[in-house]
Formats: sequence, structure tokens, C-alpha cells
Amino acid sequence: MTITDTRPARNGVDVPTLFATLDAVRAQPDLAQFQFRARNEWISGTYNRSTIQGFFGAGTEDTSRTEPFCYDADHPAVLVGNGQGPTPVEFLLHAIAACLTSGLANIAAARGISLRRVASTVEGDIDLLGIFGLSKSVRNGYRQIRVTFEIDGDATAEELAQLLAQSRRRSAVYDVLTSGTEVVVDM
Repeated sequence: MTITDTRPARNGVDVPTLFATLDAVRAQPDLAQFQFRARNEWISGTYNRSTIQGFFGAGTEDTSRTEPFCYDADHPAVLVGNGQGPTPVEFLLHAIAACLTSGLANIAAARGISLRRVASTVEGDIDLLGIFGLSKSVRNGYRQIRVTFEIDGDATAEELAQLLAQSRRRSAVYDVLTSGTEVVVDM
């Protein structure tokens, strides 16, 4: 006998598909292996463009993205750029906010919690003495990143805080930022 999950979509998340995906990966762990890719081209000065289209996942090459996503990056004039896009470190702020928000929406849907509003503010502190090589005691990257959420939904404040905590525990971007990932740079 097959039991069909008849729960409706919640928070824009297809809950039955979410659980079917979890069940499929549980049954075939090799489906969990993904490889995401991006290609970047220098344009001029500090201005460059990344193109993201295909990825490998669930045992196959993705063909659903018929058009690539393109993201421009640059530095502001005060950092010798022309401000034609966010800086790479600003993309990192977007990445942590987006990953935590996506996870929060999925977890809330899985727990049957409807969300009315989710917003976050992300701030990161960098000391340019490190990037410019003017101090060996100052790191190049962020000293600290702070993410502050405003969440409104049909749950108690404690339940909403638990959603955020679970999203943090499951966030790939949070993990990369807090646990480190080997990065190989080659030519």
C-alpha cells in the first residue's frame, strides 16, 4: 500500500516534493552528490562577470536552465573600481542571507508553519590593512558577519527561533564560512 502525501504547498514550497526528495536521497545516497559551477571573465580593471548555468546533481547533468544567470562584480571608486556591480565580499553577504532564508522557508513548510514575512540585514566588517598587505596581523577577510532576521509567521517566537536555528545548522553557506573549505587555486 502506497501512502500519498496530500499536504499542500506552504510558503511557496512544494511540501510533498520536498519529502519525496528527502526519501529518494535516503534510499539512494549517491543522489546527494552535486557539483555546482561558475565561469568568470575579466572585463576591465576590477570589473568582471560570472556566468552560472549548469550543474551536476541527482545523478545527472542539469538541463533545466536554458538561460545562464549572469552577475557583474566590481569595486567602488574608493577601491579603484567603477562601481558596476557589488564587490565579491558583498556577494558573500547575499549568499549567507539567501541560504539561511531558503532553508528557513523549507523547514517552516516541512513543519507546517506558514510564514508571512522574512527579512534579514547582513553586515560584515573588513579591515583593508589586510587586503592591501599593510599589516601582517590583520586578516584579509571579514572579521565578523552579523545576520539579523525579522520573521513573522503563524508560530510562537520560540518556534520561529527554532526554525532559524535549524536553518543555520543545515546551511551550506554558513558551514563554509564557519568551518572552512579547502579552496584549490590552479592555472
